[in-house]
This record gives sequence, C-alpha cells and structure tokens, in this order.
Amino acid sequence: MKKKIFLVVFAFLTQWLLAQTKVSGIVVDASNQPIPFANVVFKNSSLGTVTNEDGRFYIESDKTFKTLVVSFMGFDTKEIPLPKEVNYDFKVTLSDGNKLKEVVVYSGKTSKKNNPALDILRKIWARKRKNGLNMFNQYQMEKYEKVEFDMNSIDSAFMKRKIFRGMEFIFNQIDTSKITGKTYLPIFINEALSDVYGDNIKKKVKEILKANKNSGFETNQQIIAFIKDLYSDYDIYNNYVTFFDKSFTSPLSRTGIDVYNYVLTDTAYIDKKLCYNIVFYPRRKNELTFKGDFWVNDTTWAIKNINMAVTKSANINWVKDVYIEQEFEVMNDSVFLLTKDYMMSDFALNKKEKSKGVYGKRTTYFRNHKFNQEKPDEFYKQEVNYNDESVYVKPDEYWEENRFEKLTKDELGVYKMLDTLKTVKKFKRLYDLVSIIGSGYIGVGNYLDYGSIYSTIGNNAVEGLRLRAGLRTYFGANDPWRLQGYTAYGFKDNKFKYGLSGKWLINKKNRLIISGGNRRDVEQIGASLTTTNDVLGRSFASSSLFTNGTNGKLTNINLTTVAVEIEPVKNLTFQSGFSYRTLVSASPTFSLDYYTDPSLTTIKSDVTQPEANIQVEYTPKRKMVGFGVERNEVDNPYTRVFFNYSRGFKGFMDGDFSYNKFQFYYNQPIIIGAIGRTNLISEFGKTYGKVPLGLLSVVPGNQTYFTIENTFNNLNFYEFVTDEYVTLQWIHNFQGKLFARVPFLRKLNWREIIGAKGVYGTVSDENRAINASGLEYVAPEKFYWEYSAGIGNIFKVLRIDFSWRGNYLEMPRATKLSVKASIGFYF
Repeated sequence: MKKKIFLVVFAFLTQWLLAQTKVSGIVVDASNQPIPFANVVFKNSSLGTVTNEDGRFYIESDKTFKTLVVSFMGFDTKEIPLPKEVNYDFKVTLSDGNKLKEVVVYSGKTSKKNNPALDILRKIWARKRKNGLNMFNQYQMEKYEKVEFDMNSIDSAFMKRKIFRGMEFIFNQIDTSKITGKTYLPIFINEALSDVYGDNIKKKVKEILKANKNSGFETNQQIIAFIKDLYSDYDIYNNYVTFFDKSFTSPLSRTGIDVYNYVLTDTAYIDKKLCYNIVFYPRRKNELTFKGDFWVNDTTWAIKNINMAVTKSANINWVKDVYIEQEFEVMNDSVFLLTKDYMMSDFALNKKEKSKGVYGKRTTYFRNHKFNQEKPDEFYKQEVNYNDESVYVKPDEYWEENRFEKLTKDELGVYKMLDTLKTVKKFKRLYDLVSIIGSGYIGVGNYLDYGSIYSTIGNNAVEGLRLRAGLRTYFGANDPWRLQGYTAYGFKDNKFKYGLSGKWLINKKNRLIISGGNRRDVEQIGASLTTTNDVLGRSFASSSLFTNGTNGKLTNINLTTVAVEIEPVKNLTFQSGFSYRTLVSASPTFSLDYYTDPSLTTIKSDVTQPEANIQVEYTPKRKMVGFGVERNEVDNPYTRVFFNYSRGFKGFMDGDFSYNKFQFYYNQPIIIGAIGRTNLISEFGKTYGKVPLGLLSVVPGNQTYFTIENTFNNLNFYEFVTDEYVTLQWIHNFQGKLFARVPFLRKLNWREIIGAKGVYGTVSDENRAINASGLEYVAPEKFYWEYSAGIGNIFKVLRIDFSWRGNYLEMPRATKLSVKASIGFYF
C-alpha cells in the first residue's frame, strides 16, 4: 500500500515537469484473459505502443490527450476517455462483437496472402538500399550520444536499506520512465560529441571523437569502451539487428514474413507526408524478436519512425526489456535521414514484472549532414594507439554550447551526485569491491596490486595443493611500463616457484614494446599446439583443482625471454624474440629422456634449448580498451590469424638441438543470423629437424572436468605426439533456436551447442629413434576425431558438453564419452 501511495504522489509531483499525459494498464478480452500485442494509441496522433505478452502497456506524451484508442485483430476498436492527465492501472476490456469464431481461426496470426501490410513491406525491401545515407557516395555529419544508467523500481523500502545509509541524498534525483512508467534513479551518465565520415563506395566509416564527459569517471576508457560495446550500432533495414551478442530478426527483414505478424492499422499525414502505420508482433515465443509498429511513407517507402520492443519471452539473459525508437526527418521530397535513435534496456536478474534492475539508456542525435565530399584513402586509416586526453576534460561551458539538447534537471544532478558520492567511504568500498571482482587484483598501497586472486589455489599430482601470491605495479590503467611477479609453493614437492616479468611501451604511436622475464615453475607443456613465449603464462591444465584421473606428466621449466613487439598497422602485430629454456621431468613416473648418440647408448634427461622466433598476428575488427603497455580486449567476435617461426640453435649457449618450427592458427567466428553463431578453428604446424619429446608438438588432451579451448575432450595428456599436424574444429551455438520449438523445453531458455573436431599428424622416424622416454609415440595418422553436443544457459550460467570419441577406440585408457562443464555470464 505504501508503495502505491508513493508512486501516485510522486507521479502528481512530476507530471508537469516530464509529461502531460500518462496512461498504464492492461488489455483483456471478455473472459478476462490478457490480449498481447494489442495496438494502443492516443487518438488523432501517431504516438502509440503495443501491449506486452501479459497484455500490459504504458504510454506517455508531453502533450495533453483526452482519449485512448485500443484495437486488435478480431475485436472491436475501443475508445477510452482519459479523465485525468495521469491514469494508472487502467483495465481495458475489448468486446469480440460476435467475432469469436474469427478470433479462434486467426489465433493472433495474420495471413500471408492478401495482406496489404505485406505488400507495403515488399516495397520497403525494394527501396531500402535507396534510402537515407545509402543514396550518396559520401556523407558526413555531427553526432551527439548520451548514455545513462539508472536503478529502477525504486520504492520506500528500497531507499531504507542499510547499504544506503550515509548516501540518502542520491534519492533526490528519482524520476519516472516514459516507457515503462516505473520510478528510477540516475546513477551514471556519459556524453560524447563526434564527427562521422563515411564512404559508401570504399565501404569506409570513421568517427572522430571531439568531446567526452561522464559522471565521476572522466578519463576511464574502460567504462567508456564497455558502454560503446554494450550499445553497438545497428541498422533496422538489415535482416538482423545485433546487440548484446545476439542477432534479432529485424521487422524489416526479408525473412520477417515467416517470423512476424503484420497488420496495417492506420494512415495519417506526418510532416505533410502520407504515411501508413503497420503493427508487428512475433508468430512464435522464445525467439529473438520484437513487437511494435512503424510509420512508412507512401511514395519513397522510407521509414518515418519506428518503435519496437524485445518480446518478454526472447531467449536473452539479464535483460528484462529492450525498447528501441528511431525518428527520421524529411530532408527533401525523397530523402529521409535518421535524426534520433533511442534505445532503453532493463537489466535485471529475472524477468518478473516487479523485479528491480538497472535501466541502460542510449540517445543518439545526428545533424548538419553533408554529402558527396570525397576524402582521400589516408583519411580513413585507423590510428594504432591514438588517445587525446583533452577530449575528456572539456569545460562545462563547452558542453552547454555544443550538446544537441539540454540536459534535464535530473540529468544535471547526476554529475553533482557522483562527485559527492566519491567522497563517501561506503561508496568507495563498494566501488573497490566491484573492481576487485572484475580485475582479480586488490590494491596494496598507491602503486601496487595483489593478484590475480583467481590463481591463488591450484592442485596437481606433482605439487599437490599449490598456493600462489603475486604483485604488479599499477599507477593507472594506461601505465607505459609494468613490472609483475609471483611466487608459488607446492605442499607435496615442498618447492617454491617464481616468475618475474617487465614490459615497457617505448613508442605509443606504433606500440613499440620491449619485454623480458624469467620463470621457474611446473608446467603441463602439452596443453596447447600453438604456443607463445609468454613468460608468465601458465595453462589451466597445469594446476586444475578438479581432474579426471591422475596427471603426473608435468615438466619443470626454467624459461627466460626477451622480445620486441610493434603494431605498425591497427590490429597487425609483429614480434621478434629470444628465449632460453631448460626442461626436465617433474615426476618420477614421467620421463623426457632421449638418446644423444647414433649408437643409442647415451641417455640425457634434460633439455637445454636457446631459440629465436618471429611471430605475426592479425586480428581485424578487434576492439581494445586502453592505451598503455597492457590493454584489455572488448568482448566481441573477431577473426584471428597467427603465424610463428622458431629457430633452435645447437651448441650456442649449450643448446642441444637445431631445428626449424612453423606454426599457424586461424579462428573465424561467423554469425548466421537467427540460427546462431559458428566458430571455425584450424591449426597447422611442422618441425624440421631432430628433436626429443620435450620439443615435439603434443596433441592437447583435457583431463579436467572443465571445457578448455583448443583441446580434445576425449584425449589424455601425451596420448598423441607429432612433429607435423593439422587440426580442424567446428562449434555451433543455436542460441536456443531449436529448443524454442519444443513446448516443454521452451520456458527453460536452454541453448543447444553442437561441434566436431579432429587432428591429423605424423612423427618422423628420426624423432622416434632418439626416444628414450618410455612413452610410445603414437601419431593420429588416421585422422582422429570426436564430436559433441551440449546444453548451455542452464540456470543462466552453466553449460554441459557431452563428447564422444569417433575412432581410436582400441587404445589403452581410451575415453569413449566425456562430460565437461563451463561457467560463464552471457546475455
């Protein structure tokens, strides 16, 4: 009762500031059953909405309206008088008007034949590449983007929680959403001004940031990049609209006829142009679809405005609602240009109507368009490591003069509120806790971090229980140099291990970096085919807490490296390095022994090997955060091509072997619209020269209970050994597309994953001849393969994969079926 009183009183206090007319409610039929996707509009206007799957709606306007019009196919249209300017909890009952049979026949689905809405849709398809910016060879425009995060469903009980003691002043900024009608509290705002240039002939786009301002985190590129990735750009004319790592079928898609119902509901003049109004809603539940409506011009067949919301049953995690609104202005008789793009997301732990969450709102405006002013190719070249700190510290006067629209009183209050919050100790502690969870490091003093906390505890057959502690220098996210190190202790072998490294960014423009380090540790050296000389890198298989069977095939490694790296072109990296390593078995049950003489009488147990290498890595479309010596990847799919050449020296620095090794790695993610995402991975490698077990290419097995990328789930460590190899992997995630068609599985929102992987390899006779390890070399000369099927999104975080071995079933300890698990937070 208190909550309702609070909402009503607050609505009356804010109605003159925010909107003149507000209406919320539910639409039902004569039997009191909710009517989803009913059309709700203010009379004599183009402003409307569509009810959700529970029949509920909310609509508001800054104008005064006295009548609401509600309609749905098979029912009589109903006009509802609005006695007040704020009308909450309306119940609208639609009469079937003796059309009950018609409703039963249609069941909400529209016909694909003789439907005028579909005739209009086909005309939109025919013209979609002849509308907007696509009509010009080149274009440029100014862009203003505002992103805001708000806590929503704020009530008196929430405000009285202990966590907010000492921070009660933040609730002075409470507002009401024009989309949902819920109360919300702004907690973060980010503004950006940019110039955008595009060339449709060269397929090039460049955005130059002129100014950026946010509440409390002025120069924090990590937060800014996270926001940019969270709200990626999209085009409603494309067949699929991609955000939150999901591909939603656009209502303007050529496949839309099979996905959506379309109803032509109205015609009206908008900006002196005759337009048709079409309502759309999904044919099936649990698919990645929208509901909403759009207005389209009757001659150019260009969209004038569109409103769409993600359906409540869509298979997406941590997001309760997504609402998109776009407005197009008429430049002349034939050109419609996007001038406003608004997107609001309601992030929440579940999709219950009253659950609390966080609104993420992005509003983008475009203006001052110019066309057909060609730029040279050099103009579109992307800077490798460009960072202009001045764009993040523009004065308030600059923003008052240049932002496209004035901030509301509440939005302006966010800046002041965050500045005050940063002085509150409790807020500082909460902020630090979130940072620790995200980075894995705990600040120690002003310039040191302890961590990573996620590597503190480990276990393996050689060390037993393993404890690790590490430190790194940290002055800020964009440090030009960094030192880090760790020490670890095994309670079974009673030995200390350590690792030290340092790196220095000499030239920021082309990211010229020198690095070096030393590590003495216990390692599972057969955990990956494609390897690098990351001096502090250690595979998950080396010390997993939970393993399938005993793994004693571990190696003591003493590795020293120096390297020089440069990125002359964005996402194209060259590195040259030198390493010196010694390898010796860490277990009495495992041997790296080899013969050193042609008569096969002298045996040596350790390997001493200096090695020089050159590597090239190309990662087009990869997004990075930060400009210092260390950067973080933004989680988006990108192609990766990697090549490494290594030369081993015999005699130099007591080196044991002379050889040439080539390695190639290729990873290609492919988004296939509504049926999910495929990932293709291939690896090639060959070693020329005579080498022992410690320098061969071991096909990576997986003896843990967890999924490890680029390993074979049904192989044990050292089951296959090669000196030349080819691997192929294919994994496809249907994102719940198949389960959505099964009634009893639909509500679980599980996601189906299938895959297959295989490897072909050989080992030369000369390498077999020097083997004195006692391990029989077996190479997959018949092409080993395995296939898998998995279920993801169990309880939103768990994935379980079942993997079956395809051949080599006769081998000792062959694993015919394995079950692996992984945990992750995905939308």
